[in-house]
Amino acid sequence: MQYFNKPLTLFLFSIFVLIGQPAYSQAVETFPKITGYASIMHPIVVINKEHTSTNFDGYYQVLFPFGINIWKSKKIGFSIELAPGVRAENGSSKMNSLLIHPGVLVNLGKGFGFAGRLAFETSGRYGVTPVLSKLIKKNKGSAFYIATPMPVRFGNQQPGSFAVGFQIGISF
Repeated sequence: MQYFNKPLTLFLFSIFVLIGQPAYSQAVETFPKITGYASIMHPIVVINKEHTSTNFDGYYQVLFPFGINIWKSKKIGFSIELAPGVRAENGSSKMNSLLIHPGVLVNLGKGFGFAGRLAFETSGRYGVTPVLSKLIKKNKGSAFYIATPMPVRFGNQQPGSFAVGFQIGISF
């Protein structure tokens, strides 16, 4: 009495090996690694010694940050970001500044990240921008994230300011 059909047994064994294979042959991440991203950033509040202003209170401002990240390792990298800003006020809108934003990236683990950026605006302002981010959904070739940028700015004959914003984006 024969309990196993040899061709069927070989076929099922082959399927089992092929299905199990990706778990054993996953690609090892290599560094340096280059990634990119695009996002939308809404300033929420801007505070300086003269006044506090909020977005949507007499004006609306939005930035469109995009950039390239070069990861040296899984924990640390370098990023260069460009962020054109558009401001709508008094019935008209215009691009009011381009932000050049180089910085250091730190992977904090569990989907959290930190970017410490220098800031150079074509409007004449400069400063730093610490950014905390959180990975929301990771796909095969992309990931969605949210972030909280906290810009500190000086220059252009304006008082120093601190702001908090909300950013949502996709990295690839």
